[in-house]
Amino acid sequence: MGELRAYVALAGAQARAAFSYRVSFVVEMAVNVGATFFDVLTVLVLFRATNRIGGFELPEALLMTSLTSAGFSLADFTIGNVDRLKTYVRAGTLDAVLVRPLGALPQLVLMDLPLRKVLRVVFGLTMLGVALGLNDIAWTPSRVLLLTLAPLSCAVFMGAIFVISASLAFWWVESGEIGSAFTYGGRDFASYPITVYGPAFRGLFAYALGFAFVSYQPALALLGRADPLGLPAWAGFASPLVALAAAGLAAIVWRIGIRQYRSTGS
Repeated sequence: MGELRAYVALAGAQARAAFSYRVSFVVEMAVNVGATFFDVLTVLVLFRATNRIGGFELPEALLMTSLTSAGFSLADFTIGNVDRLKTYVRAGTLDAVLVRPLGALPQLVLMDLPLRKVLRVVFGLTMLGVALGLNDIAWTPSRVLLLTLAPLSCAVFMGAIFVISASLAFWWVESGEIGSAFTYGGRDFASYPITVYGPAFRGLFAYALGFAFVSYQPALALLGRADPLGLPAWAGFASPLVALAAAGLAAIVWRIGIRQYRSTGS
């Protein structure tokens, strides 16, 4: 209970700091919603030029985009701040975190809780609701369960990618934007039907790294469509397992990185 109260106090301090500058807070919230809006707008623009992309029509592609947006925005809101780890390592701020009797990762997340991104979560979930309404889905108990789990699984998976990419700073503090290629780049990759990508690129990102299970496979299962690439129908229900595997790998990488970290001496 003592640790929980400490985490609540950290979160409360961040909330009070954010609300102290109300105009700035509102502007930042609007800007963050705009970033997610343009993800959806890009898909709409593409479909102005063609009726089908990768064998899918606009409502089907929009379902994949909205699943990705809802899950990614939730991951970015809850744990996205960890991508600043390289800055904390370089500045020596991480040393102060490690001497406290609290978990390092929760502290890093709560050091700059991005409340300004909360509307991105709301917008992503709203777009998911719109996309569901545009598609003719034959609802069954299993699909209702999948709809509940798919955005959460996406959030866990993308949160794991955030942690793994941020952990590069333990070995290479100048890792720069390499991690963003897998976090934000992975979000962009998963926002479209993976059938639009070439076999080599698709094999690496979609299946070797698991991004096919962020939105593409769950969307196929919700729509009741067979996978043009040949995966069985149950693959769409495997997204929670893929997310848990990614989270387990992220936990291992994080622990190895923390154990080998050496203080800056500051």
